[in-house]
Amino acid sequence: MDRKPPQQDIDESQLDVTEPKRWAAGIPGVAVSLKRGVEQMGVTRTAATLRLLNQREGFDCPGCAWPEPQGHRKLAEFCENGAKAVAEEATRRRVGPEFFAAHPIADLAGKTDYWLGQQGRITEPMVLREGATHYEPIEWHDAFSLIASQLNGLASPDEAVFYTSGRTSNEAAFLYQLLVRSFGTNNLPDCSNMCHESSGAALSETTGIGKGSVSIDDFNRADLIVVVGQNPGTNHPRMLSALEEAKRAGAKIVAVNPLPEAGLLRFKNPQNVRGLVGSGTQLADEFLQIRLGGDQALFQAVGNLLLSWDAVDREFVEGFTDGFAEYADHVRRVDWDSVDVATGLPRAQVELLARMLADSQRTIFCWAMGLTQHKHSVPTIREIANVALLRGMIGKPGAGLCPVRGHSNVQGDRTMGIWEKMPEKFMAALESEFGIPVPRKHGFDTVASIRAMRDGAAKVFFAVGGNFVAATPDTPVTEAAMRKLDLTVHVSTKLNRSHVVHGRTALILPTLGRTESDLQHTGEQFVTVEDSMSVVHRSRGRLAPASDRLLSEVSIVCRLARAVLGPEHPVPWEEFEKDYDLIRDRIARVVPGCDDYNERVRRPDGFVLPHAPRDAREFTGTRSGKAHFSANDLTVLRVPPGRLLLQTMRSHDQYNTTIYGLDDRYRGVKDGRRVVFVSPDDLDVLDLLDGQHVDLVSEWPDDPTGVTERRAERFRVVAYPTARGCAAAYFPEANALVPLDSTATVSGTPTSKSIVVRLEKIAT
Repeated sequence: MDRKPPQQDIDESQLDVTEPKRWAAGIPGVAVSLKRGVEQMGVTRTAATLRLLNQREGFDCPGCAWPEPQGHRKLAEFCENGAKAVAEEATRRRVGPEFFAAHPIADLAGKTDYWLGQQGRITEPMVLREGATHYEPIEWHDAFSLIASQLNGLASPDEAVFYTSGRTSNEAAFLYQLLVRSFGTNNLPDCSNMCHESSGAALSETTGIGKGSVSIDDFNRADLIVVVGQNPGTNHPRMLSALEEAKRAGAKIVAVNPLPEAGLLRFKNPQNVRGLVGSGTQLADEFLQIRLGGDQALFQAVGNLLLSWDAVDREFVEGFTDGFAEYADHVRRVDWDSVDVATGLPRAQVELLARMLADSQRTIFCWAMGLTQHKHSVPTIREIANVALLRGMIGKPGAGLCPVRGHSNVQGDRTMGIWEKMPEKFMAALESEFGIPVPRKHGFDTVASIRAMRDGAAKVFFAVGGNFVAATPDTPVTEAAMRKLDLTVHVSTKLNRSHVVHGRTALILPTLGRTESDLQHTGEQFVTVEDSMSVVHRSRGRLAPASDRLLSEVSIVCRLARAVLGPEHPVPWEEFEKDYDLIRDRIARVVPGCDDYNERVRRPDGFVLPHAPRDAREFTGTRSGKAHFSANDLTVLRVPPGRLLLQTMRSHDQYNTTIYGLDDRYRGVKDGRRVVFVSPDDLDVLDLLDGQHVDLVSEWPDDPTGVTERRAERFRVVAYPTARGCAAAYFPEANALVPLDSTATVSGTPTSKSIVVRLEKIAT
């Protein structure tokens, strides 16, 4: 693995932190996007595909859930990583029976995640039978029969686990949860369990709805935008364009993060002339380099200052909230010494942020997984909500709470019922609409599912999309749990790690991608998705499918349902497969806010789901019917001497568990992923050198006697200007360091952002 300076003329940024002379000129991100597209798709297919990406008559990006602008859209309404996602899906590379015949499963299991993903699109259903050495072709009918036999042979429906990726469309998700509940279980873990579950839990308590309360138009109206624990440049690149426009409209932007993230410090927009020349736009007016896990302390301290200055929207607090007195009493007694330790920030920076919040009449608070994957994540997000309530920043233009979600339809899947504990109102509506009994006992979330597989309480695992093994914590435990299963099934477009860590019998069911035409009995179909700001819109693929043996996700769910539930089941599965409008008619009658679904989703920009706090300052979803202030005990993460606090993160050439390449030009890494980023000051204290190889050993309290350890071997140290006492490494490589039982309070999200580690030197 080589390391070289990050490049300067990249599409979204230049990293100009402590040593600006180190950063050399490089390749614009647009060129990177086109080059990647041509490599995977060829020139003609690249042009045909990218012009349809995020357009009204095209397809939704299979990457992130950042919303498209309403009204006018740019000719190139996509980012570099979106183009990479499309190139990977629309690739001309193929993985067919001849590939599997040439590669025994033992060989595939030894390949890297990157290698597996680069082989191309899977062309037909494959089965790995018990004791076999190779996957081999299987007819669709036989595959569904095999699954049905296994499911119907279980002692209880709760012995099956049904996972969902956030790329699944609304139509497929609605039918999938209907199938699972018709089968008799609520075991519906999904990728949200591992990312924004903490946001949903905190916001449901605070505002009564577990979604953000802003629209894309609010960014152009804001006075102040606070971006906390988020790296838009890599994870939500199109957000940078929205921030640039907000900046030009007069907004101030504050970035709060342990790492100096390139996109927020210097943005070069490839979609206008200004982005192609000059030094770009400095987005962040202030950068608070906070210590990992210190955000709760920061916002408690900010609340303390706002109260002491009487910078409180009294009309809003008195008219629309409860719990204020208890909250105010709690934060007035904040321990500033603990704040100093938790945040690592100068007191003057904390006061500056509070003053900016006091002066702003329209503030948006954005965050992502830097906040959601700690033990105290839910209290942390409550504290951000507390500050928003203090200032009356809910239900007014240019203001609100904005959890920025990752996967393209992760929010829509939850709206459609993909959750192990959907509310009674939804379950009753489902039962009434279809005339079926719906189980009420809560099912397994992701962590509980792994425990059940580990302990023998689950026998069958079925996943629509995703890469479960690579996405989840405690890698050795998860892999061992998967291998104990009788059957594993993955609905996928491409190879990934989960296909080679399998049950006694394993199936791969290849499906259409978002870019591909979906032709059913009644004609060409479209699907719908919901973005991070509750906008529901169409997505219609235009490319010819990668193989004539592929089925859509909707078709797979419908045919499996007929095999499992039998031809007499009251749900019209066969009709749903023929005509997706019939699915949307049922969604309209079951899912709140989806009235007239078929008519409204055909409007040019779709429609926005209702959000009572945002739309009318109504908080009917809380216990009291008002927005709720909360008093939260402060958590301060303390690390023993000689240890660091490590977070997992993505490289710039990665989206979720998909590895597009082995470079991270934002951070100066070339051709390698087993790296750990450490402050030069910490390297001096630990007697380590830039470029040295170490093992990462995590240490976790093991009540009542000591600690347990987990090891990830051979990482290269990279000196990087992160916060003192903090470190970072990529996932999934570092997932092995997180114990299965270390989860966020309330939400159950794995604590991948607060890992106590020591770095053990190894021989080069």
